[in-house]
Amino acid sequence: MSGAAPLVEIEHFGMDFGKKNVIRDLSFEIRAGETFGLLGSNGSGKTTTIRALLGIYLPTRGTLKINGRAFQPENGIRLGYLPEERGLYKKESVIDVMVYFGKLKGLSRDAAYKWSVNYLEQVDLSDKEKISVDKLSSGEQQKIQLGVTIMNNPDLLILDEPTKGFDPVNRRLLMNLVDAQKKLGSTVLMVTHQMEEVERLCDRIILLRDGVSRAYGTVEEVQDEFGSVLIHLEHQGRIPHSDKYMIIEDGESDSKLEVVGGANSADILRDLIESGMSISKFTPMRKSLDDIFVEIYGREELQKEG
Repeated sequence: MSGAAPLVEIEHFGMDFGKKNVIRDLSFEIRAGETFGLLGSNGSGKTTTIRALLGIYLPTRGTLKINGRAFQPENGIRLGYLPEERGLYKKESVIDVMVYFGKLKGLSRDAAYKWSVNYLEQVDLSDKEKISVDKLSSGEQQKIQLGVTIMNNPDLLILDEPTKGFDPVNRRLLMNLVDAQKKLGSTVLMVTHQMEEVERLCDRIILLRDGVSRAYGTVEEVQDEFGSVLIHLEHQGRIPHSDKYMIIEDGESDSKLEVVGGANSADILRDLIESGMSISKFTPMRKSLDDIFVEIYGREELQKEG
């Protein structure tokens, strides 16, 4: 993966809407064949970045390229884009909608029909083929929208909040579909709030806040940058204070420590036992992306408050 050429290159991108500065000097790249996570809270600049990449917005500053040039539909790259705002012909039947979009993407009617029937079976909607789209639940409509997005086997697949409205079972189904698409050769750009999806699927990530990158790299690199190892502890007895860790959660029998200063977790375990504590569980683990997300947003909110 490290030797793969960048399919997407964004350099010194800035975006203003009137006097409002939405994106400030943003640079990153997405390598061909990887799954890349674009993360951040509402208003952080994620969707603005995608729309500028696709030429929907004209950037105020900087360059955004796909395959070495500004995106144009006629450039030859197969694109699949699932926007946050969905759009289907809701009075038409499911199969007619899918075949219609398949033909728009260059498939023959027969090829679009066969692909659609197979896909509907995959996502447990084969019994809804003849039903009009407006009779489906929001989650079922989302599955149809996703099918329409991937049916031309895109070179670049952009998914903006793809699991919105999905329950955990369907969220896992979608993650499996994204995995399968990557194995077929797609480069995947995911915009999501679901950190489980990111940790499961993404090779690298960027986390935006207020139009600025706050973290960029592989999941492991970001976890290393934000530090330390966390230790989940089940115990009896009070946790002593130490310069080797901070007590993040101090429960009567279930606590969490954050290792500081590069301390060794084995040394921490020895110190705790020597202090007289009874330890029934001692589990070192990296910070989750959820922890890091909360730390970035929580820390900066505190700084704003003084």
